[in-house]
Amino acid sequence: MQRPARLAATLTLPLVLACAASPDAHADDPPQRFTERTEYHGIQVERLAAGLEHPWSVAFLPRGRFLVTERPGRLQRIDRDGSATRIGGLPDITARGQGGLLDVSLHPRFEENQLVYLSFSRAEGRRDTVLAVVRGRLVEDRLEDVEEIFVQNRASSPGRHYGSRIAWLPDGTLLLSIGDRGSEPMRAQDTRDHAGSLLRLNDDGTIPEDNPFVGNEDVLDAIYSTGHRNIQGLVVTPDGTVWATEHGPRGGDLLHRVQAGHNYGWPVVTQGLDYRTEREIREFEGRSAAGVTPHAHDFGPTLAPSGLAFVTSERFPRWEGNLLAGGLRAERIRRLTLIDNEVRHDEELLLQRIGRIRDVREGPDGHLYVLTDASDGALWRISPQ
Repeated sequence: MQRPARLAATLTLPLVLACAASPDAHADDPPQRFTERTEYHGIQVERLAAGLEHPWSVAFLPRGRFLVTERPGRLQRIDRDGSATRIGGLPDITARGQGGLLDVSLHPRFEENQLVYLSFSRAEGRRDTVLAVVRGRLVEDRLEDVEEIFVQNRASSPGRHYGSRIAWLPDGTLLLSIGDRGSEPMRAQDTRDHAGSLLRLNDDGTIPEDNPFVGNEDVLDAIYSTGHRNIQGLVVTPDGTVWATEHGPRGGDLLHRVQAGHNYGWPVVTQGLDYRTEREIREFEGRSAAGVTPHAHDFGPTLAPSGLAFVTSERFPRWEGNLLAGGLRAERIRRLTLIDNEVRHDEELLLQRIGRIRDVREGPDGHLYVLTDASDGALWRISPQ
């Protein structure tokens, strides 16, 4: 069930603005505005809104407004003044473990159809959950005509490794990541199971006829790629290249250039170790294997990647064509320089300055936007200084 609202949907909740000091701020709270010098650019980092409960994803509405998901089950519209209005009409959401209301994405033709897409976990029986996707039309402060367009084909517990990121390909189809769900890693190698895969769907949830495994009875038609542990960073570049960041076991966080029909190896191929034993996981067969596409970059010591942006903005001319990968545990952004689709340089930004980074996006205005995951999470903007 959807959790009770903190305020009625018709009320507007003032959030902490970047220009207003909080009288009861803790001494270790980050400042609401600060500057930082990076290798190529001076940047200004500004908090636009706070008071968000475990925000997970941000999407950009017209007129400088935002949609932000809160994992306990709320969708907030953030206005330019930093105030938030709760959006009604959401489906029943089960916020358990790492689950809840997760990604939000606008249809590529949103200004024509007002369609909003949400990924979330919902209950299936007493203990199990599935990942599902709905879409609905945003009409003022409510989603109308909400329909479920996808549901995972096997429910399970515990409530971990949902993946849940949505990204759009240039042809108008969408990609959806689903993690291995945390208890049976080999599900990522079971091609009759959605878990541990990247899926490709039409905008209404049907299967594109040119998906790589259509007609193969041994593989689900929706599968685009396999062998994924838990993709929580996903971006498509203007030329259609798909990049994904993925949580590994200890020390195994990776960047992939995802290609249709490829297997990325988890759990038989991994760069990480078992969390509990700090030894190779039971299913491990090697750092590489025949039929497994190698990763594009190994983040080394744990980043816990979530959120991924591709920089196209002229506001950051020395960053154009770079990837920005958010880090939860590491509390930083990794800037990756790409040359011929290979990572040639890796710079760390915002080292433990604003908290656990859940989402990183490039906005339509060319600025960069970041969500921090906490019980009092925040929306930040990064601008050139």
